[in-house]
Amino acid sequence: MTATVQLKITLESLTDAISSLSLEQKRQLVEILEQQIFEAEEENYEDDSQTLAEIEAVQTEYATGEYVTFDEYVKTSFLSST
Repeated sequence: MTATVQLKITLESLTDAISSLSLEQKRQLVEILEQQIFEAEEENYEDDSQTLAEIEAVQTEYATGEYVTFDEYVKTSFLSST
């Protein structure tokens, strides 16, 4: 069984605590924060009507064959730059 504890600390105290961490611990903290930010942004995207409309448009383009593969893009980009 996992217990959950919620703490309320000032940003200054949190900053002090982070400053006392080792470099490796700070890297671990960054990974945790990046994952949580990604998850929070993903939840927002799912609720955003503009994002949903863009996803639907892309899915429609894909279904109708209106896309370029990465290899085709690279080949075209390379040829146009020479």
